[in-house]
Formats: sequence, C-alpha cells, structure tokens
Amino acid sequence: MNETKNSGSAGRLRALAENLTRVFTNQGCTIKHELGEVTIEIPTEHLIDVATRLRDEPDFRFEQLTDACGVDYSEYGRSEWTTGEASFTGFGRGVESAADSEPENDRRFAVVYHLLSISHNMRLRMRVFVDSAQPIVESVTPIWKSAEWYEREAFDLFGILFGGHQDLRRILTDYGFVGHPFRKDFPLEGHVEMRYDNEKSRVVYEPVSIEPRTLVPKVIRSDNRYLGDANQQQDPADA
Repeated sequence: MNETKNSGSAGRLRALAENLTRVFTNQGCTIKHELGEVTIEIPTEHLIDVATRLRDEPDFRFEQLTDACGVDYSEYGRSEWTTGEASFTGFGRGVESAADSEPENDRRFAVVYHLLSISHNMRLRMRVFVDSAQPIVESVTPIWKSAEWYEREAFDLFGILFGGHQDLRRILTDYGFVGHPFRKDFPLEGHVEMRYDNEKSRVVYEPVSIEPRTLVPKVIRSDNRYLGDANQQQDPADA
C-alpha cells in the first residue's frame, strides 16, 4: 500500500518537473528534481510572469504560498562547520576552512518560496537570486496575499527589498534597528544592547559590551563504555 502511494507521488513529481521544463525553460528557468522535491529557479525579471502562470495554469494550480524566506549563500559550501568528514559524536570542527572567496555578485542572496497545489496535492519550491549590491525583487503579494508578512520578514532579517510591496516595514526587530541580523556578515553579538535606565525612566541603547568570541563548546562526557579501558590503562602506581 505504502509502496503504491509513494510510487504515485513520485510519478506526479516527475510529471511536474517535466511540465515545468517544457513550459518555462525558454524563460531561463532551471528545474531540479532531487530528493523527492521539485525546485524551479527563476530569473528575477521573469518572476511575476512565471509565478502567475504557476497559480493559474491547469497543469500547475499552485493556489497557496505557504512560506517565503531569504537566504544568504555567502558561506555556502565552504563553512568550517562542514561535518561530512567529522566524528558523529560530540562537538568539533571536522574540516579546515576553505579559502576565503567572495560569492558571485548575483548568487549571494536569494528568496525561496514554497507553494502548495490543493488541486493536484503537490508542492513546489521557487527560488530567485537577487543582486547582492542591490537585493531587490518584485513582490508576489498581488499573486499570493500571504506573502505580505513573509516578505517583510525577509526584508527585516536579510535586507532584501520587494518592489511594489504596500507596507515594507521591519516586522521582528526593534524600531530603529540597524543592520540585518540573518546576514552571514552580521556580528553574532550585534551592534548595540538595550537596558532600562532607572534614572532616565526609559530604555537606553548602548554599544554592545560582549566581547566577540568563538562559540565552540568543549564537552567532556563520562561514558561507561570506556571506563574499563581507562582503568586498564591506568598506571598501577596510581591505583
């Protein structure tokens, strides 16, 4: 039963990928069908047209936008926290950091959208890369109203602008906040800190007092599996 269901789902996704390739390749879109998911990468200038057709055309019918978020790919594929060659237990830096290199100017920031087709019971991921110097893309709120708050969040946390958005204000950070905290170059300790001043009877902002530090915990675990070996290696004089 489950095998039949899974094969049917895989068939629908394969058909979706083929339809997307047939319809949108001539607009510079790239379609990927991997790990049981389908992703369409859209050039910025074609976003509104492609998104509208994904919502309206009978073969797609993606009526709902369930999520949209920003992504900063500046450290993608070269993070020192890559653990493919590391131990599966504990904390550690398993590989050496790759040589520093700036990402391509149009490949650092992206907006990722997740769509749901109720009609066809399918999901689709859309991705649009934006210029890192001027990260701006057209708002999809005229197509999916639910994008309004998601786009405000991407603006707040990543600094990505959405042309045509009716109310592009910060949504999570405080009034007057400087910077975009989900960018990879934003300091972990932030730029300012706030506290309540009893004398002034208000909240005051001051330069952050936390010293920059590497947050790598050192964990020493006591494991009964190795106590026997430790006792055997212990110097008899110390027993």
